Amino acid sequence: MFVRTESFKEFIRYYPVISTIIAIHIVLYLLTALPIFPPGWLMERFAGVNLYIVNGEYWRILTPIFMHSGFAHVLFNSFSLILFGPVLERMLGKGKFVLLYLTAGIAANLATLLIEPLTYIHVGASGAIFGLFGFFASIIAFRKDLLSNENKQLIITITVIAVIMTFMQSNINITGHLFGLLAGFLIGAATLKK
Repeated sequence: MFVRTESFKEFIRYYPVISTIIAIHIVLYLLTALPIFPPGWLMERFAGVNLYIVNGEYWRILTPIFMHSGFAHVLFNSFSLILFGPVLERMLGKGKFVLLYLTAGIAANLATLLIEPLTYIHVGASGAIFGLFGFFASIIAFRKDLLSNENKQLIITITVIAVIMTFMQSNINITGHLFGLLAGFLIGAATLKK
């Protein structure tokens, strides 16, 4: 279920939403890494900066979901999306998957705005990806029939490890991770109950 066997072309055809999100990640990362714009120009305009959000730059609630702070950051989040997103894109369909992903990411960023100081700056798809983990947790809680026992154990293990790692690494938006996870779970709870 979480092992990818498709060719590159098949993956793009089967999972167009995930492919588009990853393409956006890569393009934005390259635009920040290559000397196309002045250093920091894109980050200054699209990173989540709480002070700028409260002063009316509301797009910063959405744009941090697609921005990343370095190659390892974009690689890890894109790889996580490749592993765990396809199951949900197939299960939910393109529209509902986009809604889940963006809603979890926006919820994570809104929680960050409400809880963290005005000087707090954040980027990354982690809140949205934790939303996918939360949705899987709701499947395990409310619709056990949709996943095999092996996949349930894998999801629980990876989610627990991801939450633990959230608290063990520096420069992690703990608020974003936890509220993305919660948002994904609540979306699942609202939509999966029989």
